[in-house]
Amino acid sequence: MAHARITSPSSARNALPILEVLKAHLPARGRVLEVACGSGEHALAFSRALSGVKWTPSDPDAAALASTEAWRAEGPENLQPPIRVDMTEETTWPDPTFHALYCANMIHISPWAATEGLMRLAGRVLTNPGGLLALYGPYLEVDVETAPSNLAFDESLRSRHPDWGLRRREDVTALARDQGLAFTLRVAMPANNLMLLFRRV
Repeated sequence: MAHARITSPSSARNALPILEVLKAHLPARGRVLEVACGSGEHALAFSRALSGVKWTPSDPDAAALASTEAWRAEGPENLQPPIRVDMTEETTWPDPTFHALYCANMIHISPWAATEGLMRLAGRVLTNPGGLLALYGPYLEVDVETAPSNLAFDESLRSRHPDWGLRRREDVTALARDQGLAFTLRVAMPANNLMLLFRRV
C-alpha cells in the first residue's frame, strides 16, 4: 500500500503554520471534514496533533484517495477513512453534521463552481452555531497589494486552465455570507498565503 503514497513538498512546508491556526480555533473535540485532501499528508499530521478531533479527509480524485488511505495506515484512530467528495457533484456530498470544515489550496485550482459548491456544502454540514470553515491558500484582495509571485502564479494557473486562477477574497466572503457564514479572521501565512476563517451564525 505504501507505493500509493504521494508526497507534496508544499504540504510538508505549510503543515505546521496551518496547524497552529487550527489548534487555536478548532474545538477540542468534534468532527472535521477536510475537502480536497490531496496527498493526505495534512490529514495525517493534523489528526496526530488534534487527538480529540475525528478527521475525515475527502477528495474527488482516486489517486488522492488511495494516497490518503496509504498514509492513514500509520495514522491514529481518529483519522477516518477518506471518502470521495466532489464540490461540483452534490450527490457525493456527505450528510452528517460536522463541527468544522477545512479546505486548502483548492479554490484557485478548480472552477469557480467548485467554490460555490464548497460554500453550499459548508452551509449544509456546519449546522451548529459557531461551526468553523477554515480556508488556506493565496487570494487577491482589493485593499492589499498582490505579491509579484502570486501574480505570476495566477497567470500560470490561467494558462493551464481558463477556469482556474486566484480568487478575490471579497468574492469568497460574499459566497460564504450567502450560506450564513460570517467572515471572522484573516491570518497572514508564509509564502503570501492566507488562512480565512468563517463561523456559522
